[in-house]
Amino acid sequence: MSERDPRPAPRLRSAPPSRTVSSARTAPAAAPVCFEGVGVVTDGIVLLLEASGSAAAGEVLALTGANGSGKTTLLRVLAGQLTPTAGEVLIQGRAPDDRDPACRSALAALIGPPQTARDLTVAEHLQFIAATWGSGAAEARDRADDLLAELAITPLAQRFPHELSSGQTQLVSLALIFARPGRVLLLDEPEQRLDPDRLGLVIAAIRARAAAGAAVVLATHSPRLLEELADDRLHLEDAL
Repeated sequence: MSERDPRPAPRLRSAPPSRTVSSARTAPAAAPVCFEGVGVVTDGIVLLLEASGSAAAGEVLALTGANGSGKTTLLRVLAGQLTPTAGEVLIQGRAPDDRDPACRSALAALIGPPQTARDLTVAEHLQFIAATWGSGAAEARDRADDLLAELAITPLAQRFPHELSSGQTQLVSLALIFARPGRVLLLDEPEQRLDPDRLGLVIAAIRARAAAGAAVVLATHSPRLLEELADDRLHLEDAL
């Protein structure tokens, strides 16, 4: 199990009476992730009240709130998968667009299960992703081996995705995201279906990527993840 991080507890500002979203801080323009006044309304339904915040390089911003408060919606906006009704988002100084090669090379996101091929093993998936982002064959194999070891899933290397348990699938999904470059890392509830030991491995893996300079934004319901990882916290109020 990972060692308890000695950093102080993440900051939290309470939501104002108007039910707007509490902001972690005013977003500095130079931060890799900046969003200001972001709201989403679809067919007259409010999916996300106006949210503002930022994540600097090497920082972990945790999104908290009840189910339906807009955490996943905000992550999808940051990833360029959903256009906000209001507000502005900048990722590495650019508006996010998942069809923009520069955006794709800067941003790695786990929002829902990743697509997998039924006839490729876990190791082959990891090697394929590493190769897609410029690694040679030998380097891709080494990268896959390192990720398997980091998340203690080396015994799953020759398994196919459809043969995995739900917890194993979550670990492999995270490995697939970590296999690609990402100066910005977006994660939707990375603690899902993990036992305490495996959660410790995931916390250590996310912390290592933040220490290497990634800006991390994650949605979570895990008090442990919040305590051990978050540098800052943005609590979203229920839009209903």
